[in-house]
Amino acid sequence: MVNKNKILVPSAREELDKLKVRVMKEQGYVVKSNNPDDVKYEIAEELSIPLTKGYNGKLTSEQAGKIGGPIGGSMVKEMIRMAQEQMTKK
Repeated sequence: MVNKNKILVPSAREELDKLKVRVMKEQGYVVKSNNPDDVKYEIAEELSIPLTKGYNGKLTSEQAGKIGGPIGGSMVKEMIRMAQEQMTKK
């Protein structure tokens, strides 16, 4: 599957991957540090969504959202928590 998500700051990719690994491990998923995007296959399997490596054009947007939502949503929640923590330290 081609990753079409573009990061505004490409040098942030490594730190975002580390965040994904940490957050998804906290959620109870098995995440490999060298390939954190593989967690989406575990989520898809859990939800009985037929996600495969390669072309997945037959997935509905609802199915794709059910896979990506928990990942991105958890990362956003953690980033907000981190920002709030930094603000209280000032």
